[in-house]
Amino acid sequence: MGQSLLEALNVRVIGTGEKTLVLAHGMGTDQSAWQRILPYFTPYYRVILYDLVCAGSVNPDFFDFRRYTTLDAYVDDLLHILDSHNVDRCAYVGHSISAMIGILAAIRRPELFTKLILIGASPRFLNDRDYRGGFEQAEIEKLFAAMEANYEAWVNGFAPLAVGADVPAVVREFSRTLFNMRPDISLFVSRTVFNSDLRGYLGLVKVPCCIIQTARDVSVPASVAEYLKNHLGGRTTVETLRTEGHLPHMSAPALLAPVLRRNLPR
Repeated sequence: MGQSLLEALNVRVIGTGEKTLVLAHGMGTDQSAWQRILPYFTPYYRVILYDLVCAGSVNPDFFDFRRYTTLDAYVDDLLHILDSHNVDRCAYVGHSISAMIGILAAIRRPELFTKLILIGASPRFLNDRDYRGGFEQAEIEKLFAAMEANYEAWVNGFAPLAVGADVPAVVREFSRTLFNMRPDISLFVSRTVFNSDLRGYLGLVKVPCCIIQTARDVSVPASVAEYLKNHLGGRTTVETLRTEGHLPHMSAPALLAPVLRRNLPR
C-alpha cells in the first residue's frame, strides 16, 4: 500500500512548530472536524492530520471489510503514517474511535507518544454487570436496524443528539460527513466499535493520558471517564468541559482549545 495509502487517507502536515501533534478524528467525521481547533495549534506545532479509512472523504475502494474487522488495522495505518513522516515523538489527540486507536498504538509503541489526549473515549459501549458503558445490547441492535432500514433518516435523528449543544452549523456539518460515508461502511464500522471491548488492555498503557469529557454526552456517560482514569496504566487526568455533546472540538472549540493547550507537553 505504501505511498498510495498516505494519499488515500489524505495525510496533511501543517504548522511550524518543532514538536509534532497528531489530530485523529472520530467515526462519522473526517479531518475537517478539526478546522475550528487548528488555528490554536499551527503556530506552535507541526500538526499531522489524516482521514480514517472509513471516512466519506476516502475512496471506499480502500475499505477492506476483511482487514478492518478490529481496531488493530487502524492502528497499523496510524503507525505507518507516523513512520512515513519520520516521527519519533508526538502528542496525540484522538476523538471517539481514534481515542481507542491511540491507546492501542501507545501500547504497541510507547516510545512514540509523549501524551494521549482522549476526547469522548470509551473502551466498551455496552453495559456489563457493574460496568456502565451507556448502552444495552437491545438498544445497539435497534440502532443498527435503523441505520440499515433508512440511513438518511437515521443520520437526521442521530446528528443533533450527538452534537448535543444547540449549534445548528455543527449539526449540518456532522450530517454532511455522515452522509458522505457509504452506508454499508458506516454500519460495518459502527458494529466494530460497538462490539469492541478494550477494558483488558487499559492497564498496558504507560503513556500519560488526559481524558476530556463533556458534562453530558449521549454516547459516553461520565462514569466511563472515571473508569478510564482508574484503569489506564499511565498517569491519567480527567477534564470535564462545561458543554454538551460528543463533538466538543466542533461545537465548543474555544472551550476545548485552552484545555488541550494546558495538557499538551510544552
